[in-house]
Amino acid sequence: MNSMLTKSVLGIAGLAFAGGMAAGPLNHADTTPTTALTPAAVVQADKPDAGKLIPHGVQGTQSHIDLNDEQTGNVKAIIAATKKAGLPERAAVVSIATSLQESKLENLGHLGDRNDHDSLGLFQQRPSSGWGTPEQITDPEYSTLAFLKGLKQVDGWQDMPLTDAAQTVQVSAYPDAYAQWEQQAADLVAQHWNN
Repeated sequence: MNSMLTKSVLGIAGLAFAGGMAAGPLNHADTTPTTALTPAAVVQADKPDAGKLIPHGVQGTQSHIDLNDEQTGNVKAIIAATKKAGLPERAAVVSIATSLQESKLENLGHLGDRNDHDSLGLFQQRPSSGWGTPEQITDPEYSTLAFLKGLKQVDGWQDMPLTDAAQTVQVSAYPDAYAQWEQQAADLVAQHWNN
């Protein structure tokens, strides 16, 4: 019995040395995990992998705005549409950053003289460019799915810096402007992806 205990202790030490992880007390009588460890493990499993949200790191100075309830609702709508399209969290980050740049996550209707041509909705999509009708473009789910359809057509979008992927879909006059929203978009996806 004593040599068996010695072998067990040496085996655990070997695992720890090799990079393995031994958790909990070495009490053979009680094999029930402690409740203090269980919630932390569950919380970690529910969070998206930060490396997948911002695989290239953020580019340049980051901007941030405080969101109201409508903007937060639009974040949740973008995330829901991304899931509906079967795309990963990174697609939601690209979508939210794009919407932050284009509309500050506000579902913009026609703005009269302040309108950029006939641009509408969360992504400032244009009916005259084939994005859909004004009613469709101002529907958060529809406009997100339309953006994501364009994103899926970009070869290698998953491996591109965010601003390049967004610009390829949006064809903006300010192609580098999307990069400033990457951190806030990733934070929003981390916060709301599993809600």
